[in-house]
Amino acid sequence: MNFEPYPFEKLNNLLSDITPNAAYAPCALTIGEPQFETPDFIQKSLCKNSSLLRKYPKTAGEDNLREAQREFILKRFNTKLSNAQIIPTFGTREVLFNFPQFLLFDKTEPVMAFPNPFYQIYEGAAIASRAKMILMNLNEQNKFKPEINEDELRTCDLVILNFPNNPTSSTLSIDELGTWVKLSLKHNFVLLNDECYSEIFTDKPIPSLLEASTHVGNTDFKNVIVINSISKRSSAPGLRSGFIAGDAAILKQYMDYRTYVGCASPLPLQSAAAEAWSDEAHVEVSRKVYKRNFELAQEILGVEIPHATFYVWLKVKNPLEFTKKLYKEYNVKVLPGEYLARDDKNGYNPGKNFIRIALVENETNTKDALNRIKECLA
Repeated sequence: MNFEPYPFEKLNNLLSDITPNAAYAPCALTIGEPQFETPDFIQKSLCKNSSLLRKYPKTAGEDNLREAQREFILKRFNTKLSNAQIIPTFGTREVLFNFPQFLLFDKTEPVMAFPNPFYQIYEGAAIASRAKMILMNLNEQNKFKPEINEDELRTCDLVILNFPNNPTSSTLSIDELGTWVKLSLKHNFVLLNDECYSEIFTDKPIPSLLEASTHVGNTDFKNVIVINSISKRSSAPGLRSGFIAGDAAILKQYMDYRTYVGCASPLPLQSAAAEAWSDEAHVEVSRKVYKRNFELAQEILGVEIPHATFYVWLKVKNPLEFTKKLYKEYNVKVLPGEYLARDDKNGYNPGKNFIRIALVENETNTKDALNRIKECLA
């Protein structure tokens, strides 16, 4: 398999010959990893349940974790799921990579569609599945929302959406998501929404594809799948706690497949994750921090505050040169947008004029970094 180098590897190569200005403290705004302590109650739960390491975890996940995740979905998205409609997972990266391989295995000429720019695991999964890729460009003209091309969609076996979106921070309304549900039924493709940023919203809660499915009458979630994770929600990427939920018929077969993958989460992690999924107070604290960071970005860089995520998708002249200059003169790392996208069939890369800034630091560090970026832009 011939995988594209990861964006951070490309960034390291771009900056490899540069010595940053030591007058500034290093600041990396490249990776979507919250730079905050995991809440204390989660850490205590992990320690309290460490004795469970003596037991093998079940691939299907423990009952307490399943119940916590189902309760989260019920309270947050007003959607009641049965046990057959959800599977706890070892984060979501592994799901995004192996679910397409499971789903497309029996397809002679599989076809996957996903947004461009994108989380690179989508592309990796397509390569591993020997799938043809259809890139749905996100740009200023379409307000960073995927355009519908039914001639292409009717050829698809799997369509991945990612809303709230990484890296553009765009969101889809429940009606817009509902349109995609109807398309999945009309053209019989599986529709998966990567909802890992659903809980990092700045104003009103962001809808789930599950809600949209019910909204348009698809109450058994036929062809509809969502994934979500605790990593951003609880500043706990190391817990590796996620879930895949939706169409029970698909998940039954996928559960059989997962028994061979061997990616069950250790029991102490599951216990801590169950407590984290059950608590909302700590998430509200995080949301306030991220919203304040966006307010700073608006004040300092003049950008609009998005509805969700913790990313600024900033348009700049010559992003590669800007990234190098910012690192050399101000000791700040950002990620060129073209590293998160690919040229389409017409040679157009929708990320080429942008940089991604991950606002994952505290208010003091964020303000300092944004002021450095502003100076560099000037």
